[in-house]
Amino acid sequence: MILCAGEAVIDMILSPVSGFGEVFLPLPGGCAYNTSIAISRLGVPVSFMGRLSTSFFGEMQVKRLIENNVKDNLLIRSGQNTILAFIKVEKGSEPQYAFYDEGTVDRLFSPEELPPELPADTTCIVFGSISMAMEPIASTIESLIIKEAAKQKVIAFDPNIRPFLIKDRDAYIKRFEKWAAVSTIVKISLEDFDYIHPNPEPQEALEKIIAMGTRLAIITLGPQGAIALLRRDDGNITKVNVPGFFIPKLADTVGAGDTFHGALLAWLKQRDKMSPEKIANLCEKDLYDSLVFANKAAAIVCTRNGAEPPTLEEILNL
Repeated sequence: MILCAGEAVIDMILSPVSGFGEVFLPLPGGCAYNTSIAISRLGVPVSFMGRLSTSFFGEMQVKRLIENNVKDNLLIRSGQNTILAFIKVEKGSEPQYAFYDEGTVDRLFSPEELPPELPADTTCIVFGSISMAMEPIASTIESLIIKEAAKQKVIAFDPNIRPFLIKDRDAYIKRFEKWAAVSTIVKISLEDFDYIHPNPEPQEALEKIIAMGTRLAIITLGPQGAIALLRRDDGNITKVNVPGFFIPKLADTVGAGDTFHGALLAWLKQRDKMSPEKIANLCEKDLYDSLVFANKAAAIVCTRNGAEPPTLEEILNL
């Protein structure tokens, strides 16, 4: 089973509505949350770990998890408000975000609320995004991944950086390097890595992540595809570059990165490659095929409004 730990937000997406002009539509979202749904829609067992509100927003989030067969056995329910992420999407540019997160239910996830042990069938823990810019949830998840990395679990990190939520850039970068060091996989966009090391070339960014201790580093480049570096046990590096997919009608890019990450992990799990050792020994073709699969999934999401990951059949038919 794959475990996605982190935030679940309500995406308030600015959308045209006949008779009203533009209004904000509330849709369940969040990096770890979306990733769990992307994984489940591809037929892989997955659980979401986090704090959800007992409000009607929290009920919307739980309902969507259950409808998508995401396990809810590690959920914590509490009365605080849900994070609201207001999103404005303009053609040809990245989405613009405004977060309302002070005192919200997600960020109050404390170490005392972690289970003593994860379910025995857990093979991978996914983390990242805004959870790692808020306390105490960042420290809670950090303690979880360090503990589970020592047990040879696959740790998959998607930074999904939102700079306006980070109060101390230098402190965040130090922690980023710590998290990358214990991660088997780091999936990051070039834009996000620019926050860590400004003006990088994709190859340079990947090399820096590998040097931090990561086994598999992946840079996503939107319509240009993705590039990955895999560090093997003998120190040799395998590089794979895959093209993007033509999208005839772009709706928005909300959830594209989450879906890419989820599809990649689902591909590894379905082919019995979900361990640090097996990932280190991926052949070049397997690495290439996994990235093509993830790119297809992300491309499909971009044809839809909001984070609506595809099914396996939809990916195979692309």
